Amino acid sequence: MENQQQTLASLRRCAYRIRRFALRMGEVQGQGYIGQALGWADVLAVAYAHALNLRPDEPEWEDRDRFLLSHGHYAIAFYAALIEAGIIPESELETYGSDDSRLPMSGMATYTPGMEISGGSLGQGLPIAVGMALGLKHKRNAAFVYNSMSDGELDEGSTWEAAMGAAHHRLDNLICLVDINNQQADGPSGKVMGFEPLADKWAAFGWHVQRVDGNDLPAVLAAFDRARQLTEPRPRVILFDTLMGKGVPFLEQREKNHFIRVDPPEWQQALQILDQSQPEEAV
Repeated sequence: MENQQQTLASLRRCAYRIRRFALRMGEVQGQGYIGQALGWADVLAVAYAHALNLRPDEPEWEDRDRFLLSHGHYAIAFYAALIEAGIIPESELETYGSDDSRLPMSGMATYTPGMEISGGSLGQGLPIAVGMALGLKHKRNAAFVYNSMSDGELDEGSTWEAAMGAAHHRLDNLICLVDINNQQADGPSGKVMGFEPLADKWAAFGWHVQRVDGNDLPAVLAAFDRARQLTEPRPRVILFDTLMGKGVPFLEQREKNHFIRVDPPEWQQALQILDQSQPEEAV
């Protein structure tokens, strides 16, 4: 029990720092996909501080687990996780979105260490992940492939073709992470294209399915562990219900928070709220 509590305390600190790094990057540009970063921070904390088998000083290590950022506009959250993992130095945070920066506003593999694909064309990540997972199988490499994607990508036919292909090839080394925040550029995801009953759909495609609160760290941790430990020869998907802007109430409450522009004084206000709301162990 004590080890579990220590793990959760460490993950809370990690999620807090990821949120803080993302807010600091957002302040550099005065805008960005901050709502997604704050909502997805708990999932990224478990991924990068617990689940992924990586070598921070060797991002191209052949036996590494692959983490694909299909939703490339989540790059600000991803960079925060890479900083927390020691893959990118914190000093580069101030270059976010600037000319010649290794941290462009949308994820690009040619720029950033640890970025496996150039994401952003929604619906492309899972097909690529299927190919990677199949290739690793052929090479008898035991690494996992994680595909991080948004609920908006459930609108895309390529996502479901890839889901069917993954089940056909019994890719038990593939874990799909879906952010269900019910928000995309055109409005609430469920109104743009209804996707429920989502768990039943993935199960019908032959996947092992879990659905948890993506801002409940113990639930996120347990879901990751279960996905890795399953012995069934089929791909795994974890559906995470998250809250956009998690941790900063005035951002949580914004009706439209897919892309947020924040007035200059509000950045410091957001950081102060985040700092004050953390348990003492996380600060």
